[in-house]
Amino acid sequence: MLIDLMGFFGSASIGVYSLATEKIAIVPPQISENKIKRLEECLQVNVVKTTIGESVLVGALASANSNGIVLPSYVTDEEMRTIKLAAPDINMMIMETKRTAYGNMVLANDKGAIADPRLKGEDLASISDTLGVDVALGEIGGLPYAGSLATATNKGVLAHPLLKEEEQQRLKDVFKVPVDVGTVNCGLPYVGMGLIANSHGAVAGFVTTGPELFIIGQALDVVKEK
Repeated sequence: MLIDLMGFFGSASIGVYSLATEKIAIVPPQISENKIKRLEECLQVNVVKTTIGESVLVGALASANSNGIVLPSYVTDEEMRTIKLAAPDINMMIMETKRTAYGNMVLANDKGAIADPRLKGEDLASISDTLGVDVALGEIGGLPYAGSLATATNKGVLAHPLLKEEEQQRLKDVFKVPVDVGTVNCGLPYVGMGLIANSHGAVAGFVTTGPELFIIGQALDVVKEK
């Protein structure tokens, strides 16, 4: 179990550019082979190199767990084939809506999901079917962008430090894991923008501090690499 520090395109907001599940991680094609190897070792997954809708903002545009991945309407056939080749059993859903940033709007692990309260009923049903979990509407710190406000794994959730007590209880009920609060990247409260993780490890933005790493390790049940 490890925590690694990394940056993509010179940015510490690695969660904007990548995502991780128990089975795969998805990153833009431009990411170096050295970083790919480190991701594989830390998260113990196959790393898929692809864009989403020809954009490098993979983590902002797509939401995924071990069962499925929710994609914006303009994802290409080639991108879907690349993901399917690495994860043949994954469910894939193209959301035919004007909304695109499903990585920001949906936070999921393999036990449940929290979605932006502005999503409609049939959209929630599609997301639930794809991810294979119940989806609840909810906010974090009074804000609707659950995917950018927290990181969830099958061991824990780390959320925005302004998480309200009733929101924390909802997250516990939905994800069925302990829920803690913290920051990444030297005080950034939008945890999901700077942290990807699964049950095996976590990768945080390169300016994440020692105290922040300690909280990440405790919340997600991982320890920092020596």
